[in-house]
Amino acid sequence: MGRDREVAALGGALAKPPAVVLIDGEAGIGKSRLLREFLASQAERGCRVVVGACPELRVPYTLGAVVDAVRDGVGSVSGLRLSGLGGALRPLFPEWADDLPPAPEPLEDATAARHRLFRAFVEVFSRLDVGVLVLEDVHWADEATLEFLLFLVSRRPQPVSVVVTYRREEVPPDSLLLRLTSRLPADAHLVRLTLKPLGIGDTAAFVSSMLADDHVSAEFAAFLHARTEGIPLAVEESVRLMHDRADLIRQDGGWARRRLDRIEVPPTIRDAMLERVGRLPHDTRTVLYAVSVLSGPADYVTLKAVTGLPEDRFTAQAADALGCGLLHEAGPGQWSFRHSLACHAVYEAMPAHERRAMHLRAGRALEGRPLQPVAQLARHFRLAGDVEASCRYTEQAADLSTQSGDVATAALLLHSLVTSVALPAEPLVRLVMKIQFQALSGSDPYSKIIDSLQSALGSQALTPEQQALVRFQIGRVLMVAGEIEAGRLEILRAVPHLAPDALEAARARTLLALPLGNARPVSEHLRWLHEAPAVALSIAPHHRLLLSVERAFALLMLGEEDGWTAAWQIPDEPADPRAASIVAAGHTNVGEEAMRWGRYDEAAERLAKALVLAERYELLDCFDSIASSQAHLDWFTGAWAGLADRAERLLNDDDRVRLKDRCEAALVAGLLQAAAGDRDEARERLRFAGRDDQQRIEAAAALAQLCLRDGDVDEALRLTEGPSESTVGTGIWPRAVEVTPVRVAALVAAGRLGRAADLVTAFEHAVGDKDAQAPQASLVLCRAILAQAEGRLADAAVLFADAATAWEGLPRPYDALLAREHHAHCLLADGRHEAGLPVLSDVLRGLSALGAHNDADRVARFLNGRGWDTQARGRGRPSYGDRLSPRELAVARLLVGGRTNREIAEVLVVSTQTVASQLKSAMRKLRVTSRTALAIRVVELGLTGEQGRSPAADE
Repeated sequence: MGRDREVAALGGALAKPPAVVLIDGEAGIGKSRLLREFLASQAERGCRVVVGACPELRVPYTLGAVVDAVRDGVGSVSGLRLSGLGGALRPLFPEWADDLPPAPEPLEDATAARHRLFRAFVEVFSRLDVGVLVLEDVHWADEATLEFLLFLVSRRPQPVSVVVTYRREEVPPDSLLLRLTSRLPADAHLVRLTLKPLGIGDTAAFVSSMLADDHVSAEFAAFLHARTEGIPLAVEESVRLMHDRADLIRQDGGWARRRLDRIEVPPTIRDAMLERVGRLPHDTRTVLYAVSVLSGPADYVTLKAVTGLPEDRFTAQAADALGCGLLHEAGPGQWSFRHSLACHAVYEAMPAHERRAMHLRAGRALEGRPLQPVAQLARHFRLAGDVEASCRYTEQAADLSTQSGDVATAALLLHSLVTSVALPAEPLVRLVMKIQFQALSGSDPYSKIIDSLQSALGSQALTPEQQALVRFQIGRVLMVAGEIEAGRLEILRAVPHLAPDALEAARARTLLALPLGNARPVSEHLRWLHEAPAVALSIAPHHRLLLSVERAFALLMLGEEDGWTAAWQIPDEPADPRAASIVAAGHTNVGEEAMRWGRYDEAAERLAKALVLAERYELLDCFDSIASSQAHLDWFTGAWAGLADRAERLLNDDDRVRLKDRCEAALVAGLLQAAAGDRDEARERLRFAGRDDQQRIEAAAALAQLCLRDGDVDEALRLTEGPSESTVGTGIWPRAVEVTPVRVAALVAAGRLGRAADLVTAFEHAVGDKDAQAPQASLVLCRAILAQAEGRLADAAVLFADAATAWEGLPRPYDALLAREHHAHCLLADGRHEAGLPVLSDVLRGLSALGAHNDADRVARFLNGRGWDTQARGRGRPSYGDRLSPRELAVARLLVGGRTNREIAEVLVVSTQTVASQLKSAMRKLRVTSRTALAIRVVELGLTGEQGRSPAADE
């Protein structure tokens, strides 16, 4: 009722196959009813349709909804003469083993294996002439099912029409479902249907259809519409409840209510359902409870076992339950609730003791099946309180998920178990070790695991070695969660009692080697790393990989060049799905350290590799870590377009994004705001960034820089003292890149030149001759700041120019421009105005183009004060066309005077390469091919006079 337009649109789409139909609407709006009634008519026309539904609970095998659709709609593949591809279906359809080809050779690449499976399904559809694949509740679909849908709609020709239903409000923002339409080829036939609530007239017609098409009073229809908001399920349940309570009466040949002011209709669907259930006999309610416990289609035998009722009572009450209107036949001999809301309402209304007993009976009934549904068994035994069985089946389900490439489901299953069941220490430690945190969503997957481990430590009688294993896991998870010092303390307490050749013994020392938290000498961290014992040969390959990845990360953080040799051993492709998160995290971490070393190309390459793996293996947490690291890299390299929006999106998503990634996004947002001049907002963002140990030092440096610009030297000194001591003071130079120049500037501003010189010397000693471009550039900048403070202006000008050149080579344009600004001021202070002002003009142009408007305004004010015209500079980078830029003009004038490139470079305090580049550009613009011809052309054009004002705009 009230869906004529949608029915027509659906019919029109499927009449022109292949089509893609997306049906969305809130719970209870009638998506399933629309489909059932429409597809019944399609079946009469001979169109073969397979229908599946995505359960709310995730399942431990790939393509669960598609498997159910094929199994229910096909029955058998006997006689189809499938190609060898069909053998890939064997793990999913063991009951078809006699009719399927032999299993193909296993593929190491999970993506290739999954696509082979997709092609096998398509072949089955083709051989059986399936015309339409319908999947309901796709907002609950696993990633593999969504990938299969993308695979189907992107093929040409599209093998089947696809119809999906979903609730838009429950689709995660990073779901592949949102990409379903973006992958469609240009010739695809797409129809979107959004179901809306019924109007008053349609409500009256709907109720009338439930009451043998008798007339319904307008007053009653309006009342019911107001109380149900036109949601069909709410209308239906309210009418059924009122009918059960005899609140509907015949009046003037139609139906009406009793006195409107005397009858109370429950305002929610749940209330209506529960009141209806409460009016049923006890045994009938027991049947409904059993169906809700099973939470999906249930057969007669299983349902009877779960109720615990004798045969005669069950048979009678099962018929009553089916007739009460809450259940329907989901398939031959399969019963389920007509709507998930009803299922949830009944389940939550069950007495707790009865719910546990039914889950136990459900588990025991399902254990007897030839093909055990291990995920369902894990759930039932967990909710029944059977620790041993729930642990066994959860681990089996997680292993199956991992083997199929679905590491996200594996992590979810394990996390749910260890955080909801009080496990003995041994299985608890083993399962926590298997959880891949990168595959879990949510902002804090750690706290509940830590609570479970601490509870086991405090409540169970454990040997010293068992205590050590639990403590190590507590410390490890604390460190991952950002509680560095608390985690270190637990690991330190565990180390003496860990078996020497155990994996945990090696990992504990590697984690202690990481220079995180409070300041410690680099030698102490290296000692822990060198003490890490060799692990037993029995250690699994992916655990060995984990150790090597963590070791490479530690070496790079400590500034050891051997770390790059170790990092190059990280594979691009994992050997199996279990190794995927290790490899992805390894590339992400190496990318972070490559940024600290100034190897930005390496950083970009590592992050790109990590992203490929995250997408392939659904490593949910990795997406945000990669995104925040990429934002950080883009800040350094000057890729600022859209960067503020990307950083803010990560920062503001506190429900989904981990704190460490939000802090890195906050750092980038704060740096951008500082460059734009929004200092108050920048300070807020930078203080938030400092909550994470990895961003703490850079955030402190940025805050101190703001203080120096405001003249608050004391606060700048306070902010940089600790970070300087924990980096340069300990010899851990990779983290000193950002803070050391600010610390030197603060000491200089405070008149402590001796302390500043000592710091520069210590930094130089720590960095040495390491092949680390960013620290080396930072060191040159520190020397320049010190030279300027000591009055050595010529030396300072050269050093600032060298620093700028070093930053440009990374590239790191913002820092290069700021160094050029200091270079120019040193030239001006040394009386070389002709050289200094064009440099400042170049800096102004670069800062404006980059978007650093606060810095650009500062430079513009200075230039205006010197009579330099900046009014037409704009905010972008204008082109001079065939006119010489101020810098090119300065170089050309010196050329006319007979200077060599080296002499010109000395006068302008730039490199000879820069002079050669500008001469080449000048010759191109003035259309000459030699230095002599350029000098003659400059004289002919009258450009040899005194430097007046710059052109109206800057380069």
